[in-house]
Amino acid sequence: MTMPASDTETSKFLSYVLRHAPQELDLLLDAEGWTDYSELSGKLCEKFSIVDADIQRVIAENPKKRFTLAGDRIRAAQGHSVEVDLGLKPQSPPDILYHGTTGRAWEAIGTSGLKPMNRTHVHLSPDVETARTVAIRRKGPHVLLKVDSRAMQAAGYAFFAADNGVWLTHEVPPDYLSAVTETNQ
Repeated sequence: MTMPASDTETSKFLSYVLRHAPQELDLLLDAEGWTDYSELSGKLCEKFSIVDADIQRVIAENPKKRFTLAGDRIRAAQGHSVEVDLGLKPQSPPDILYHGTTGRAWEAIGTSGLKPMNRTHVHLSPDVETARTVAIRRKGPHVLLKVDSRAMQAAGYAFFAADNGVWLTHEVPPDYLSAVTETNQ
């Protein structure tokens, strides 16, 4: 008999499927990233020997609010590598946003800026604490970056707020970035 998956394993796999690989559960995402919740739940329960209440708990208690459940549909709030249109409208961001990374990555970012890499957007945090939490998950010494989002928006860059409070943009040129120090937060 298979042991049921932990909430962490369930959450990670759910993120993976809804952001990057719906084919892993033989699911289809619509143009906005939604899929049928009942179908997903049935397949996930079978794969991990869990029940729907486990999935509901993972969704409700996820501290990063990675999932949006609306009626009988579910999607990842952001972070996709598959092409989806989340239907987000450009918004005015806070004057300053933050990004957590590693010291090694900062060397390249300082020259080329923040790029979405294999995702559709760059993810930015509204506060230093959230960016620090993101940075700590990465290997190596971390660096917190300050993004002058007010100047970026004035220069024509668009920002979008995901359902979970993460700010998204297509790129951040290096001219709008600086490392956070204790005195310039």
